[in-house]
Amino acid sequence: MANDDVPTNAAKPEVDSAVYKTLLESTKAIPWKIDWSTKRFAYIGPQIEALLGWSPESWVTVQDWADRMHPDDRQWVVDYCVAQSKAGVDHEADYRALTKDGSYVWLRDVVHVVRNADGVVEALIGFMFDISERKRSEERLMGLQRELEDLSFKDGLTDVGNRRRFDTIMEAEWGSAGRNQRPLSLVMIDIDCFKQYNDRYGHVRGDECLKRVAQTLRRGARRPRDFFARYGGEEFALVLPETDESGAERVAARCRDAIAEEAIPHETSSVAPTVTVSIGVGTIIPSRDDSALLFIEEVDRRLYRAKQEGRNRVVGRPR
Repeated sequence: MANDDVPTNAAKPEVDSAVYKTLLESTKAIPWKIDWSTKRFAYIGPQIEALLGWSPESWVTVQDWADRMHPDDRQWVVDYCVAQSKAGVDHEADYRALTKDGSYVWLRDVVHVVRNADGVVEALIGFMFDISERKRSEERLMGLQRELEDLSFKDGLTDVGNRRRFDTIMEAEWGSAGRNQRPLSLVMIDIDCFKQYNDRYGHVRGDECLKRVAQTLRRGARRPRDFFARYGGEEFALVLPETDESGAERVAARCRDAIAEEAIPHETSSVAPTVTVSIGVGTIIPSRDDSALLFIEEVDRRLYRAKQEGRNRVVGRPR
């Protein structure tokens, strides 16, 4: 074969370089390279302009990268990426990048640290990925999860906290009261003669009565940490953190008066011509020897003592 027939590889590196560049610039991922010693961009893919609006020429130093980041993300992302790069560790970070029109796009930066033969960091190369849709999907999912969680802690009929939520709140407030040695009060409330109400007016009207009573009693939870729930059936509970005995009894009296003012007709009640409630009240500063369950049971006994003593009244600690 003649020498002029032998293929030459002289142009092969240039051909390969052009092919690689074409491949990189045809992907949705945005390739980039930073020279570590100068902290300047050696390259960034032209796709960056379509995504963020900033031209490739405007990405000069790492400061441009940092400045085009959401203020809430900037500090931790920069600190993390610099620390990982100095350590020579490949890494990735999610953050919101500023677009030229002032909006933000979620990006994921996947970074590879290039070191020389001596192990010294020489360059960073990586890819930026647009993860905005993924983040929107995650936010929608988190919103649904929060909604489901809210529903799991809410009574379906009255739209107030349910027994499960009561148990969770009571456990948390019991622990807080014990640690801080502060009073914790509990008000247990039961609608008087509710079976007779259902018998007289039917269960549909009975449900409406429960809703109305619940919304009225809910107003007794006036402070951010006060918590009101349907305990079960026609019984409700009001948790009052950092409330002493006299304060809890005042709240209980307001609850009783509020129901009386609603004047919900109850023709078959043995107490009054309108719906009334009986209430038990208890206050405790929990010690290591005390039990939340026994405390709840004691307040419940006071509630039923209120019923035994004639209903439509508040019973607290015996004087």
